[in-house]
Amino acid sequence: MKKILIISDGDVGDHFMQRVIQTHSSENIYYIVEQKVKEYKDVNPARFKFYNFDPTSFSKLSNLLKMEFIQVIIVMDNLVEIENTIKNIKLLKIHLRIIVLTRHDLKSEDNNVVIVDSNEILASRLLDYLPDVPVIAQNVGLGEGEIMEVLVPFGSSFVYKHIGVIEQKHWRIVAIYRNRKLLMPSRSRMIQPNDQLVLVGEPAVLKSVYRAIKRELGEFPEPFGSNLYLYVDMTLVNLNTIEELIARAVFAHKKFKHDLIIKVVNPNSISILQYIKGLRDANVIVEIEYKSKNLAESFFKDIKSYHIGLVIVSSDIFANDATRKRLYESHVPILKLSNKPVSSLKEAAIILGDNRDLEKISATIFDISEQLGFNLEIYNYMNEHQEEREEVVEHYYNLATIFSKNIKVIKETQNPIRIFYFWLTFL
Repeated sequence: MKKILIISDGDVGDHFMQRVIQTHSSENIYYIVEQKVKEYKDVNPARFKFYNFDPTSFSKLSNLLKMEFIQVIIVMDNLVEIENTIKNIKLLKIHLRIIVLTRHDLKSEDNNVVIVDSNEILASRLLDYLPDVPVIAQNVGLGEGEIMEVLVPFGSSFVYKHIGVIEQKHWRIVAIYRNRKLLMPSRSRMIQPNDQLVLVGEPAVLKSVYRAIKRELGEFPEPFGSNLYLYVDMTLVNLNTIEELIARAVFAHKKFKHDLIIKVVNPNSISILQYIKGLRDANVIVEIEYKSKNLAESFFKDIKSYHIGLVIVSSDIFANDATRKRLYESHVPILKLSNKPVSSLKEAAIILGDNRDLEKISATIFDISEQLGFNLEIYNYMNEHQEEREEVVEHYYNLATIFSKNIKVIKETQNPIRIFYFWLTFL
């Protein structure tokens, strides 16, 4: 049997003792020192031994410490009494581990004396009730943020996602609390609004996951970046259509409400350059590369320094193999402008594939559709992977309800892209 000594005094000590009595381990015997006689309910006399004396008395404490205790817990109000009690214990048992709960500024360089600041505990617990603040486990694990609890808001990008499609690298969802009940996570489990997720992982990673969970619509191009980037290579773009190209980029800039960076390389028209420079304002940055020694290096440098989240290019620039490879390697969403103005478009079409990738980017799709005013059409062509596709469709229906967005699911027997290509060829 392990013997634990508890030296208690004051209201906090009384509450602590009642909790110990209710939750004590059958493997421990508790020796309780209190200055006054107190009565507790449901005490097991075989497990709890009570003594009434002043713990600052060296002679009385020394008699008790003739027994071998594995630990001493001190819960007292008076700072002087705490210090004298610790001093007496150390004179008798120099290596005995002492846990002290105090609201005072008590310091100790002894590794066997652990100071628990009650003020810090209360402040930390109260902080947990503030909205949009991650709840970090203080008394579990390292207490450094590797265990976190996050409430999923109604408009979160995680809502109605299956856990199996959420990439969990260096972190994991280990528990879900819903309606005050514990649910164990599985790949097919779907996250719902107001779920409380318990996360475990690297503290820095969990901070990013927390921000991702709290992200709502209206923030694209986040989380890919903050700003829009129009890339204009004058040796590739049709100069007769460049003003229309820029007008469409400005339209996207106004819809997404993020800064627009216009990058011009290989300039060869003074009049067009003057037109582009005239667009400069607080939210439109114009940068002209007169000496283009290394376009690839300059491009990737811009993506990083301007924190680009969406690159806009014309169809003729996108047709260039080297440029298209560069765009792919940037790992940033690309908007390829066509001959038809973006402002004239009314629908966004989604064609379901044979995997769950569309569920991973569903929040981004809804975000773009919402900001550009698109309706959503989902083309579900039938094949052997239909069960997984139905789950993706269910996910989109749920998101559409949350964001009050109409979607239309169109069932096809063939891939619509192939049908469209066939008619283009035939015509």
